[in-house]
Amino acid sequence: MRKIAFFDTKSYDRDSFLKTFGDSEYSIKFIDSRLYEDTAILANDCDAVCAFVNDDLSKGVLDILSSYGIRIVVLRCAGYNNVDLDASYGKIHVLRVPAYSPYAVAEHALALLMALNRKTHKAYNRTRNSNFSIAGLQGFDLYGKSAGIVGTGKIGRIMIDILKGFGMNILAYDYYRDEEYAKTRGISYVDLDFLYKNSDVISLHCPLTKETHHLIDNKAIEMFKDGVFLINTSRGSLIDTESLIYGLKTQKIGAAGLDVYEEESAYFFEDFSETVIQDDVLARLLTFNNVLITSHQAFLTNEALANIASTTLKNLDDFFEGNFLENEICYRCDKKPCKRDLKKNCF
Repeated sequence: MRKIAFFDTKSYDRDSFLKTFGDSEYSIKFIDSRLYEDTAILANDCDAVCAFVNDDLSKGVLDILSSYGIRIVVLRCAGYNNVDLDASYGKIHVLRVPAYSPYAVAEHALALLMALNRKTHKAYNRTRNSNFSIAGLQGFDLYGKSAGIVGTGKIGRIMIDILKGFGMNILAYDYYRDEEYAKTRGISYVDLDFLYKNSDVISLHCPLTKETHHLIDNKAIEMFKDGVFLINTSRGSLIDTESLIYGLKTQKIGAAGLDVYEEESAYFFEDFSETVIQDDVLARLLTFNNVLITSHQAFLTNEALANIASTTLKNLDDFFEGNFLENEICYRCDKKPCKRDLKKNCF
């Protein structure tokens, strides 16, 4: 039986993976701590490693895992900006879960938008304290407003369908335009400047790359319509947080819904309720009454967890059975899903 070192374990991980892996040829070594150089030794008796978004898969860690004879890391997530793909090539195959439930993420983006607009989180706190005043809870109709969707992959497209159901006008941006898709859905691709200037709501659904790092900065915010709602369920570093704070203070940004944060690895997924947050930027964000932050939970649905576990199991089976690694990523593909010969793996 092959042994998998499973880092950064939470209760929901254990439940979903034990259910899926129950009859498999793998045993799971659940490890509470995150993966980094000091904890990599915990995998020295294992055949593979399963990692999450905030685990450290830099060169130092990959070298340690390789020295233990580990040849595969399976990511139970879609993003892989925490992986040094250059360092992994030729040593360790890295596979991911490219799509677990795009509905889960898009629906959470909508939940953030709706809560901020209709201020349901504030109303809940009021009525819990027997305060039934509705003063200050005014929102606006989404119908007839313009939504700028940055990234038209699976999640972005579902978000588009949802917002079209509200009667919103869609302005879409993607580095790789799919004009046939736009035609069939009755939407328009525009450039980023036009999207920034004409959107009442902007929702980010693109990957984090060199090109998209700090996509939302001071220059972008200056182009925003006054009072725009900004939603990010993708990657924290798409937004320059200092610029976001500037936009909130000047009221250029009317509200922000964030499921991700630039420096989230230090805090997200853990309980700090009995301590003082040392991250001054995050602490500042939490003071705004028009900012709603959730702790990278957009993926957290029953369906998504089941899909993550089943795809991870398939990735492991493909590797150990010598099959084509459909979900492998490598630096030769410019850090995009691999476009290599379908009969060959990266190395």
